[in-house]
Amino acid sequence: MLAEIITIGDEILIGQIVDTNSTFIAKELNKIGVSVYQITSVQDEREHILQALAEAKGRAQIIIVTGGLGPTKDDITKHTFCEYFDDELVRDQNVLAHIEELFKKYITTTKISEVNRDQALVLTKATALHNAYGTAPGMWIKEDDTVFVSLPGVPFEMKNLIINAVIPKLVKEFERPYILHKTLVTYGLGESAIAEKIEDWENNLPSFIKLAYLPNLGKVRLRLTAKGPDKEVLSKSVEEEMQKLHPLIGDIIYGFEDEETLEEVVAKLITSKDFTLATAESFTGGKIAQRITSVPGASSYFKGSVVSYATETKIELLHVPESLVNEHSVVSEEVAKAMAKNVKELLKTDFAISTTGNAGPTKGDSDADVGTVYIGIASPKGVFAHKFMMGNHRERIVQKSVNKAFELLQKEILKF
Repeated sequence: MLAEIITIGDEILIGQIVDTNSTFIAKELNKIGVSVYQITSVQDEREHILQALAEAKGRAQIIIVTGGLGPTKDDITKHTFCEYFDDELVRDQNVLAHIEELFKKYITTTKISEVNRDQALVLTKATALHNAYGTAPGMWIKEDDTVFVSLPGVPFEMKNLIINAVIPKLVKEFERPYILHKTLVTYGLGESAIAEKIEDWENNLPSFIKLAYLPNLGKVRLRLTAKGPDKEVLSKSVEEEMQKLHPLIGDIIYGFEDEETLEEVVAKLITSKDFTLATAESFTGGKIAQRITSVPGASSYFKGSVVSYATETKIELLHVPESLVNEHSVVSEEVAKAMAKNVKELLKTDFAISTTGNAGPTKGDSDADVGTVYIGIASPKGVFAHKFMMGNHRERIVQKSVNKAFELLQKEILKF
């Protein structure tokens, strides 16, 4: 069972926005056993859309289109669909009532116009899909053995339609194989080193299970994909293979993707032990704190952060001795330890993380080479800091350091 995703919008093609819609749709389709054969981005242009629809029909049984359903003149998807399906638009009274209700309740500063009411126009051959969060309905059209679905491009509107309308209809419409993914996340060892450790295990995987290595910024994800007609057989086989894998690399495994992120793992650990946490960040610029606070309930254990980007801020707010900076450099083990210790005392927490380093492109206040990073951890048992060389790409240095900070924190909490 194959699907194709078509995203419509010049804003994608000029790099103004990132196409996150396709990622979400592909994941949801995969959960129900539908493989995405191709993802295509096209302009808001009639010929381009028509060509993409025709080509997709030759490759896939399910074609999902997002974008181009707005009230403005440059949104031409519905009119192009009319041309492709030799159809016309009619006003759907249920959709119209929903649009009028949205304006009555939530859009009180603007009067509803005919352009807004025209959002209720759908193809006569289409089934309108209720868009609870917006004025543009989705459309479901079946031609021969192919299903075409048109959805708004606004991500939260699209996601709601996919989950509550499209996926349930696809499940009823098509017989599908089962596709099961299990992704193990590791930290602390590179892709090639892991491959060497698990070579025999990988070579002996069942033919219906495939392994993919997904390295990214200090972590390597190992994804097992099983495909077949019996879900229970697939699930049992994947679990058996994971049990065989654990003794080989158990020391670098922290969890499974799609279950919990590393920050969620840390959140559960720290709350289960009734600990509190603070951060003192320099070159990471608050990114550790951002990931901590992205987890619901973080306020119960996270007391705050000091983003001491400048050297004088470390001295004035975190009370890092100036003599320590002068003697060892602002990028040093000693300063990282002082930052962690002092923010722990300042915010009265059980644990604290600190970062100081040189992310480049220049050396700044320190003579440390670009990529030099120190991460400090203060705990009830004391303070320590580790040095890392994170490469020479600024964004990678920051992201790898954030990941490493959570890894170190997790290991330290587990000691209690």
